[in-house]
Amino acid sequence: MSMNAVSENVVEVRNLCKYFPIRAGLFGRVVGQVHAVENVSFSIKRGTTMGLVGESGCGKTTIGKTLLNLTPKTSGEVVFNGNTHLDQLRGKTLREFRPKMQIIFQDPYSSLSPRLPVGEIIGEAVREHHLVPDHEYDAYVSRIMKACGLHDYQKDRYPHEFSGGQRQRICIARAIALNPDFIVCDEPVSALDVSIQAQIINLLEDLQKEFNLTYLFISHDLSVVQHISDTVGVMYLGNMVEYAGKEEIFANPLHPYTQALFSAIPIPDPTVKMNRIILEGSIPSPANPPTGCKFHTRCRECREVCKQKAPKTMDMGNGHRVACHIYDPESGYGRA
Repeated sequence: MSMNAVSENVVEVRNLCKYFPIRAGLFGRVVGQVHAVENVSFSIKRGTTMGLVGESGCGKTTIGKTLLNLTPKTSGEVVFNGNTHLDQLRGKTLREFRPKMQIIFQDPYSSLSPRLPVGEIIGEAVREHHLVPDHEYDAYVSRIMKACGLHDYQKDRYPHEFSGGQRQRICIARAIALNPDFIVCDEPVSALDVSIQAQIINLLEDLQKEFNLTYLFISHDLSVVQHISDTVGVMYLGNMVEYAGKEEIFANPLHPYTQALFSAIPIPDPTVKMNRIILEGSIPSPANPPTGCKFHTRCRECREVCKQKAPKTMDMGNGHRVACHIYDPESGYGRA
């Protein structure tokens, strides 16, 4: 494999599945499986951001944790930098690879140790992995803090002494201090005020340019995803139902679920009438998903084939993929 091929995508995901066992009885016998992630495939080019959207419980965070091997996958492949299968790494090799992948959690307070000062929180892993010589350690931590909008005098303060936005800056500084190739941003602004959200989003964009970072950005806020992302994946009940470039998917959403999600984006113009698509019912249980297309129980375009057969993922051109019978000429959707 050439160097160009290796460096093209930081992350390649192929048919990723993650099931959680359901246990019952005195001996904890497995009586079922929660299909949290099922046959998900995508790739993220170096230096770009992929947005991942969908309702709560659809598997977004599970994908992020599975990519980093914080949760072991059930099946499929996760490849980093073209040649590293993270699940095959063990012991010292895995430990040496860990700095290349980081995560920014949703709640900036609970993800920070209340017993450590900020300087130690940011620099603990730097020291553990020997990323800089000891005599440069203090200056390195100061440089990272400055890049994230923090001040040197704040090193000795503890997390409870900071605001929510400042705590998230600490979490971001802790992540980029290890000079990673890839960062999972798990709803990093959802717990913050709107004005602070904008500051954190701008910070993430500035850091991406400065350090050539690659993001998987998980969010419920479609406006934020539209602003920060280069590509967008839409999840429903563990499946990726649509994937495309940002401009393509926002201009031409194809899947009925994507259309319903995007119809809820508010338009800041009182003269514009919004054509909301209201989804009836709630997401079915991932422990007992519907047969056929998982979305058919809530879909206004549902036909008989949707209830019986799972849709294939169709390539609509220009990198736009959608899993829906409407676009499959072999499904018999129009004749159902």
